[in-house]
Amino acid sequence: MNTTSIHKVPGQSSNQTTAVPAAAVLSTWNNHSWDDGLHIDQLSSLDRLTVLTQHSTYEIVIVSPANGEVLVRGGEFFPEFTSVRLAGSTLGGSFLKMRSIHLGFRIEFGVGRGVIVTSPVRTISVASVPHVDDVM
Repeated sequence: MNTTSIHKVPGQSSNQTTAVPAAAVLSTWNNHSWDDGLHIDQLSSLDRLTVLTQHSTYEIVIVSPANGEVLVRGGEFFPEFTSVRLAGSTLGGSFLKMRSIHLGFRIEFGVGRGVIVTSPVRTISVASVPHVDDVM
């Protein structure tokens, strides 16, 4: 993900190029396998995640998987469980993989009208809540 692509700048002579981070190119995102993480809308309410980033540990409880509503605790900004929207995974640019967490990416949380972005994700653990049918 740290590679760069070289693209011609439209409207300039053919020998003019500019370096663009590969993560900022839409085709890089389209071609990414996305098998190194999870989509929270495929989890169940009350499932718990433990996410270790480069600088912090986050505990995440899924509240509403379909709209990304979670409770999060950890890092500098969430000393106690706080209701937020898990917007998705980002590399810090304008692209966002909605309602997902992926290794090497940063998690973007929507808090009120603001946004909190974590350091890069190192590990993801999931603890699912047993369903009633599984217990009996």
